[in-house]
Amino acid sequence: MEQVVNTIVGYIWSNALVYLALGVGLYFTIITKGVQFRYIAEMIRLLRERKESSEGVSSFQAFCMALSGRVGVGNIAGVATAIAAGGPGAVFWMIVMALLGGASAFIESTLAQLYKEKADGQYRGGSPHYIEKGLKLKSFAMFVALVIGLSYGVLVPGIQANTIADSFSNAFDLPSYVTGIIVVALLGVIIFGGVKRIARVADKVVPIMAIAYVILMVIILGTNISEIPSMVSLIIKSAFGLDPIFGGIVGTSIAWGVRRAVFSNVAGAGEATFSSAAAEVSHPAKQGLVQGFSVYIDTVVVCTATALMILITGMYNVIPNGVGAPLVENIPGIVAGTAYTQAAVSTVFESYGSSFVAIAIFLFAFTTLMAYYYIAETTIVYLDEKLRYPILKLALKIVFLAVVFIGSIQSVSLMWSLGDIGFGSMCYLNFIAIVLLSKPALKVLKDYDRQKKAGLDPVFDPRVAGVENADFWIEYSDKHKQNNY
Repeated sequence: MEQVVNTIVGYIWSNALVYLALGVGLYFTIITKGVQFRYIAEMIRLLRERKESSEGVSSFQAFCMALSGRVGVGNIAGVATAIAAGGPGAVFWMIVMALLGGASAFIESTLAQLYKEKADGQYRGGSPHYIEKGLKLKSFAMFVALVIGLSYGVLVPGIQANTIADSFSNAFDLPSYVTGIIVVALLGVIIFGGVKRIARVADKVVPIMAIAYVILMVIILGTNISEIPSMVSLIIKSAFGLDPIFGGIVGTSIAWGVRRAVFSNVAGAGEATFSSAAAEVSHPAKQGLVQGFSVYIDTVVVCTATALMILITGMYNVIPNGVGAPLVENIPGIVAGTAYTQAAVSTVFESYGSSFVAIAIFLFAFTTLMAYYYIAETTIVYLDEKLRYPILKLALKIVFLAVVFIGSIQSVSLMWSLGDIGFGSMCYLNFIAIVLLSKPALKVLKDYDRQKKAGLDPVFDPRVAGVENADFWIEYSDKHKQNNY
């Protein structure tokens, strides 16, 4: 089975997807005039907007929900596998992909807000919604919803659960099945509590864990401060083929850097569109900007923190694409993944470094599982509106929890391969969709630019912006006008 799955992964994650991700990010950076750079101050300001309602969550809660999906094992184990397969240069290309991906994240999250609707008394939206309303392709939208539902409900959760179990086994000698039972029990309490409970947990846990992890990186870099210049030089030289050891694997470095950046921050893959649609904002572009900033936090901050800790302590091996003789073998016999990060932290915190990383992984992965469930549920709600099978939501909860437990005790390589199939499939579908929807997204951005230049707090009216099928925003705009008269 693993051989079949790995063959499928090879086709999906070919260079075509690498170039597509880079190309889409560059395209949106150009046509939005670098929205992810020129509005950085605005992104930070918008994070302070705490407006929420009975139907929606605050912009900050939506940011934390999306970040809980972005910040997961990809930030720890994924970065380690990128270095192991692509060398130190992969770190540079991860950051480049994140900078370009900020524009893709802006576009997809703006579209999610633009075409959102009310369902089950809550704001719902995401890639299936904007495909149906924006592209007017209902059958394609249902197919995308099915793919996303299967990916986040079945294929992808096993990666997070497996990594939690693996890290707890390394740090505490806890059997995988015990870890699986604990995670399922805690997760069950939260997902049966609905989206509001997911949002409340995310906006408390995510900021704390991200800050703590960055502080850990600063301490480790501080203890190895004399090595920082040579480490930075190694990353840059390796990225451009100038290093004598890694000079022959530039293409591999680019491929693995982009691959793990996409896996980690999922900019343009559609993941963040579901939490983005749940936000209570006065203009779709606001949530687009907030989500653009979340890509920076995920990759430029958290992923880079992991990479720097691993590289500066030398706790890594490099085997190009995972096959053949190693170019570097600093820690013989250690499999790429969380063990690299645990080894790096243990060089400074010998007694409890492994335990700290295990706890960090638990928090990162657990909040990611919450985000995955919310995404899968939103696609089920969308499909239920079309198919009228109300039992689907209950079935999803049961299947999701079962997959989490199975993922805890299954092969790590199988779990990563299944996750790659899920993410890769969604990337192709969503990249195509958001490129085709460039025109309405740009109209929203131009409307936001116009109102900001006029000194206003932007409020969206699709009739003024010239956007069709944004029914929610027509009603919202009319209510806003009435309240101001």
